[in-house]
Amino acid sequence: MRRKPDTPALRSLQDLGPMHQELQRRQREEEARREREAAQRRLMEREARIFELSVGPVTPLPDTGRVILAGAPPLPEPRQRELDEQAVLRQALSDDFDVESLLETDETLSFRRPEVSLEVVRKLRRGHWALQAQIDLHGLRRDQAREAIGTFIHDSARRGMRCVRVVHGKGNGSPGREPVLKTRVRRWLVQKQEVLAFVQARPSDGGAGALMVLLNSP
Repeated sequence: MRRKPDTPALRSLQDLGPMHQELQRRQREEEARREREAAQRRLMEREARIFELSVGPVTPLPDTGRVILAGAPPLPEPRQRELDEQAVLRQALSDDFDVESLLETDETLSFRRPEVSLEVVRKLRRGHWALQAQIDLHGLRRDQAREAIGTFIHDSARRGMRCVRVVHGKGNGSPGREPVLKTRVRRWLVQKQEVLAFVQARPSDGGAGALMVLLNSP
């Protein structure tokens, strides 16, 4: 004998079992939530009572009508960036660095990193990039000049500058008319990772008393 298919009414009755179980589960969860909230209230009331007993009677201050305005929160300080920049500026630039092996063997002693092409150096010498900043080291002692040029190169690169000029002088006012800073400036610049290349400036830009420096800006 073939079994008759379930009628809609029968299927509805069969569905009552799972529905009833779901309702019971939700009811248990609701009762547990109410119990947790009641326990939390009792705990807070007990702690408040303990505080009152510990402090004793409290007299509220009279209302003066004054409104206390909250001050503006201080701006976030980029502390890690400042620490990184200070560490960079503290890097010692050596006077004993052997720069001669890195310089091109032309009369102007130009310099370029291995990844920089000769065409870039030629463009720098021809004034392809506009001059964006300069530092004049005249009158500075060696240690002062070393610190000044390190700070100048680092800040210029961080500000996105591409081409800067370093004026070190021709040494006309030095004993023996020897350029005291000329050789040292080249040594210092080679050690700065921001420096991609440099060449002696054109006569109109300072000639033998200055360098045009190409920077690797971020």
